[in-house]
Amino acid sequence: MTLILDSDRNSAATYSFAVPGAPHVVGSWPALTKELLDRPEVTLVVIGADMPLDAALAFAEQQRLARPGLGVVLLRRRIDVSVLSASLRAGVREVVAPDDTAALADACRRSLEVSERASQSRGRDAATSEGKIVTVFAAKGGCGKTTVATNLAVTIAAGGRTVCLVDLDLAFGDVGIALQLFPTRSIVDAVAMQHTLDEAGVRSLLTTHSSGVETLLAPLEPKDAERIPTAVVTEVLTVLRRMFDVVVIDTPPDFKDWVLAALDLSDAHVLLATLDIPALKNLRLTLDMLDVLGYPRERWHVVLNRSDSKVGLDVHDVEKTISVPLAAQLPSSRAVSESINRGVPLAASQPNHPVSRALRELVEQRLFPAAPADEAHGAAPANREATARRRGFPMLRKAVAR
Repeated sequence: MTLILDSDRNSAATYSFAVPGAPHVVGSWPALTKELLDRPEVTLVVIGADMPLDAALAFAEQQRLARPGLGVVLLRRRIDVSVLSASLRAGVREVVAPDDTAALADACRRSLEVSERASQSRGRDAATSEGKIVTVFAAKGGCGKTTVATNLAVTIAAGGRTVCLVDLDLAFGDVGIALQLFPTRSIVDAVAMQHTLDEAGVRSLLTTHSSGVETLLAPLEPKDAERIPTAVVTEVLTVLRRMFDVVVIDTPPDFKDWVLAALDLSDAHVLLATLDIPALKNLRLTLDMLDVLGYPRERWHVVLNRSDSKVGLDVHDVEKTISVPLAAQLPSSRAVSESINRGVPLAASQPNHPVSRALRELVEQRLFPAAPADEAHGAAPANREATARRRGFPMLRKAVAR
């Protein structure tokens, strides 16, 4: 679809017939912005000759980053070297005179062809180079989700993969505090870019940790969680998996809608428990729920945190209770608490610590084991196969999210 921005509709009528794509005319910048937000299918904007040049160039430059698939064709009654050079720098694809309808038609056609080729290229890239999503979850608070998620992200990054750590505890997320990060933007800023999110837009929301892990942090204000629809979370994660080898997600201890969306997209579920009856009971209920929702069991990786605590239970009791073998056991250590207080993940400061080694084994043996050569060339991820089954439980999913 094509939009024309012109404050004079009579003027627009004199050339709109030369613009392909059944153009829709808007008369102001706010109206154009609203149309672009409401219509993600728009791939061309023609800006009329009477619109201020500075505003047109600023718009083109902004869209070049936020929405690179959108082409801008600028109409000017006077076209000189300064106008052409400024337009080129701003990302305007072509500048033509409003009365040269043949040139306008050609310019629009070329711009639409560029957008189509770019869209096809992005689709091919996404199909061939999607990263993996690993979601860390526990239905009971206090199990160490944030600690495990942050150290897991650092461990994966240390192995040479690009990693983004996402804090989806939207109301009370602690990833920023745990890593002593002070962001200027968070996931709530993605709401304004809904339907137009691309890699440039998402990258503008990230905060880099000293370990090399990129982070997308939760809002600073708990009330902002209510402003973030599940669709935005899905859109953000879809873009992130194109940008990074691995996306690690920290979650709240609840089956919120956006948590279910993350689990839908995930290639691995790291499910935490500790050696206490309430945590094991909630883990058992979590496993039952994942079964009902149709998530393949091969994606489950149950991790026992503080596994050597002397509380009257042992590993055998845990495996008997949940009927699932443990993927990893993380021992108790004061060093873990000390690392949290310093804002330096243990996996970064003490890579040979027993907790760090256990996480490294989880990554190398369970999450990202070396694949046989034939599997490394095109085998489809197992989680895609369960999508249809999961969609068969919409009412259950809504009940769980409540």
